Amino acid sequence: MTVPMKAFVYVSLKKSVLDPQGKTIQGALKKMGYKDLEDVRQGKYFELTLAGSLSRLQAEAEIERIARDVLTNPVIEEFRYTLEN
Repeated sequence: MTVPMKAFVYVSLKKSVLDPQGKTIQGALKKMGYKDLEDVRQGKYFELTLAGSLSRLQAEAEIERIARDVLTNPVIEEFRYTLEN
């Protein structure tokens, strides 16, 4: 029996890109009393389940392709992921 793998993909704006939504959240948190907050950057999170028939290397290649081609805008965003059996 093959066990599916779970991929957890985190997408965020590149550090060089202004994050107005993060700044809005930061401002709201400061108004709520969270004074020690220095910065907030928002992003996206995805959980993907891959067929257990893939090897770990195949799964990593598939996740990288999906993240690069579909889940991110490579001009302004970057991604990282973890993969669990």
